[in-house]
Amino acid sequence: MSQITPIVRKANDRGHVQIDWLNSYHTFSFGSYHDPQQMGFGTLRVINDDVVAPARGFGTHGHRDMEIITYVLSGALEHQDSLGTGAVIYPGEVQRMTAGTGITHSEVNHSASEPVHLLQIWIIPDTVGLLPSYEQKAFAIDRKQGKLCLVASQDGRDDSVTIHQDLNLYVGMLAGDEQASYQVEPNRSVWLHVAQGEIAIDDRILSAGDAIAYAGGSKLELSTPSNSEVLLFDLA
Repeated sequence: MSQITPIVRKANDRGHVQIDWLNSYHTFSFGSYHDPQQMGFGTLRVINDDVVAPARGFGTHGHRDMEIITYVLSGALEHQDSLGTGAVIYPGEVQRMTAGTGITHSEVNHSASEPVHLLQIWIIPDTVGLLPSYEQKAFAIDRKQGKLCLVASQDGRDDSVTIHQDLNLYVGMLAGDEQASYQVEPNRSVWLHVAQGEIAIDDRILSAGDAIAYAGGSKLELSTPSNSEVLLFDLA
């Protein structure tokens, strides 16, 4: 990736699947959507932007050797898994599953009347054959408003969920004249995904679903013309 020219991935260029209960946009190749030029970004393998109809969802299915993060933007998502976990995930909460040697789970809209909007994120782990595990944490709005809040990391620092990869995931919310900046360290790279609203960066306006990638040495300056929410992935 060029240090001078960032990579932009527009929302309308993503893969798209729509069925009666699911409207899903795929940033990277997933399922029936395959683009050899969009197989992930480093160890970041999947970002699926899903809207699930009321009382519908993903039935029980299995995964192996993947770190799976779910971030709910609106609504509520009900989770069940083969570890015996039963939980509901609300906006501002981060769910992490380590699939490891194998886990089965279901994710269903908790509401009988309202859709749920979520991001499903897959990260390739640094080790295969891990013991499957589950973690869920809430991050208050004041930790994210006008700043970037660490929500997932390899060492679980700052009360983030722990993932088995050298990757830091931040979430930020900006409104009005709020601004946030981020320095990309040498030998690392960043993928910035706009989850909601619009972000101004490098004389560009990025809308919900858009993404931009930067190489080490870059400094990101973020502002917004409207209320917005972003996810920033810092990868080795």
